[in-house]
Amino acid sequence: MLWALVPLTIGVLHACGLAPLQLLERLEHLAYDVRLRLSLPRTADERIVIVDIDESSLERVGRWPWSRDKMAAFTTELFERQGALVVGFDLVFAEADDSSGLKSLQQLAQGPLKSDARFAGEVDRLTPTLDFDARFASALDTQNAVLGYYFTSDRDAKGRGVLPAPVLTPGQLGSVELRATEWNGFGSNIGVLARAAPGAGFFNAMADADGVVRSLPLLAKYQERYYESLALAVYRSFLGGADLVPVFASAAADAGERRILRGVELRHAGGRAFVPVDDQLAVLVPYRGAGGPTGGSFRYVPAADVLTGQLAAGSLRGKAVLVGTTAPGLQDLRATPVGRAYPGVETHASVLSGFLDGKAMYRPDYAPAFDVVQIVLAGLLLAFALPLLSAGQALLLAGAVFVALVALNAWLYLALGLALPLAAALVVVLLATALDMAYGYITEGRTKRGLAQLFGTYVPPELVGEMLLAPERYSMQAASRELTVMFCDMRGFTAMSERMEPVQLQALLNDIFSRLTQAIRAQRGTIDKYMGDCVMAFWGAPVPTPDHAALAVRAALDMVAAVDALNAQHRARGLPEIGIGIGLNTGPMCVGDMGSDVRRSYTVIGDAVNLGSRLEGLCKVYGVEIVASEATRLQAPGFVWQELDRVRVKGKEDAVAIFCPLGEPGALTQDQKSQLDQWHQALASLRAQDWPACEARLARLRAAAPGNPLFAWYAERLAQLRVVPYQPDWDGATRFDTK
Repeated sequence: MLWALVPLTIGVLHACGLAPLQLLERLEHLAYDVRLRLSLPRTADERIVIVDIDESSLERVGRWPWSRDKMAAFTTELFERQGALVVGFDLVFAEADDSSGLKSLQQLAQGPLKSDARFAGEVDRLTPTLDFDARFASALDTQNAVLGYYFTSDRDAKGRGVLPAPVLTPGQLGSVELRATEWNGFGSNIGVLARAAPGAGFFNAMADADGVVRSLPLLAKYQERYYESLALAVYRSFLGGADLVPVFASAAADAGERRILRGVELRHAGGRAFVPVDDQLAVLVPYRGAGGPTGGSFRYVPAADVLTGQLAAGSLRGKAVLVGTTAPGLQDLRATPVGRAYPGVETHASVLSGFLDGKAMYRPDYAPAFDVVQIVLAGLLLAFALPLLSAGQALLLAGAVFVALVALNAWLYLALGLALPLAAALVVVLLATALDMAYGYITEGRTKRGLAQLFGTYVPPELVGEMLLAPERYSMQAASRELTVMFCDMRGFTAMSERMEPVQLQALLNDIFSRLTQAIRAQRGTIDKYMGDCVMAFWGAPVPTPDHAALAVRAALDMVAAVDALNAQHRARGLPEIGIGIGLNTGPMCVGDMGSDVRRSYTVIGDAVNLGSRLEGLCKVYGVEIVASEATRLQAPGFVWQELDRVRVKGKEDAVAIFCPLGEPGALTQDQKSQLDQWHQALASLRAQDWPACEARLARLRAAAPGNPLFAWYAERLAQLRVVPYQPDWDGATRFDTK
């Protein structure tokens, strides 16, 4: 159980902030991004329109910044002809516009031409027309417009331009100090514009450590005063100038206490709206989908269409309009969870859309405590439960805890808008499970590894896998079982080896053995040993296999097919062909670990094994590639069998019927079936000592298959038997006195 406390402790220290881990932070960001992308609405918000200073607009109107007389006409068009309800500028006008030449004229009127009253009068007359800043200010003054600006943390703490009025001041807050990101510098609009615009908001973003923008600050602190973001300022203007009231986590506060701000309440004529914030007075951006003009989340209108009057009148009526840019040269593209080049103006549009929907995603101040609780509960459950369960049960429990954590997190996010931590808890679950598996492997897996080492070189991998499921059932101790044994010998290999170089011979032998071994293992056979050019294998041990005889027969047929395929390749390359002979026998055998103190192996011995070896030698006699005993045939009825003979092999007095498998029933042609019937009739005539009938049938068989060595051998045998007098007790068996 103690091993499970290690990831639990690491997770708790990270969640508490005592030992934060960068890897877990990255995983937390990844988990949030995945959750966000899976829950994107991917629908367009028709209430908000982005007027885009895009590349085409810059080409048609000219490079940025445009002159203020154009901005005045632009603003007038948006409000008067298009009918926009509120316009927010994701732009800052930090410098005066001198493009009209008015400044130069005024300098002349006050300098070299000071005495020229006529010139001075003309300058005064032209001033209203040439003062572009004043014209732009006039266009803003009478409309529901919100300018943009930004805060900085420069070392010299400089401010540029004029800030708007703060939304919260020390007088409103009393002795309360909010936890907020504090800035010491700003870049704002020139005074004439700042004083004319009804509202203004900062457009700073908050990039995480990986450079991805996931949240925007709602309020920012500058010189003990608090200012609102562009999205919040536009939202308040959209509501008709709602009053902003802070909402705290507790009702009372002592002097100098740092209170937690839960959010802000916007009170307007139509009611109240609450916007929650996190511990940095920020809100998560509720992205709607892929960003940009083709993203489908918001309607994009080229700014040039507005300025030149090409946009149909009333197209923006009642809309909240945000003016921004997607032109790469103006550097307002940001990395976000939904796109690596996401327009900055659309982040504000997404936040505004969330406000309008009453859907503000945020990370509550109790998120660390929530993380600690879920880590402790999950960690302790696994620490106490996993050691008591089997591997399969442990994985099921861990999977259930994993899914439960993900489901709870997703529900809180989708239903309540709470972005709570998840990654650390999931990592604790995974690490605790992994340590449990590792512990079980180290302490309980030694038996399995020993079993794999013992049997791995003999038994197919899939059988070893079955053995590892219950290793206590298997051992190397000798036992008597009914098994099927195979002996496979290569024909013509000795003559071939005399004509080949050792390296070529080695390569050929390895190729042949590999093919034969694959066929044996494919049918769950156990390789006993390689003996020169012979392979010995058996079926039914160490894993009990009821159909061991059928598997051995199928493997023998596959081996014959593999050698045929190899010979076809040899013929194509001009190489000599090889043949094989396979003997199969089924019966009781002693199987186990046998040998000397120097060398041991897992093998089979017994009378049935010896008979299998003798049957392999009979392949050359009968001219077939497989010879199987009757015991094997009886336990493999799913094949077509050709009886070859009854034999008495060396060392045995009892006659044994031998057979050759021809394949599965569907594999034989009608001619082959007919030939097989004729053969069995000929064999019956032979055993009845009806030599003429046997000779006639053999003649027909040899005429149909002149190259068949079995028929030729029986013709010779029949010639020898015809001179022998009739024997009433003859059983038709052939005796072999050699191995």
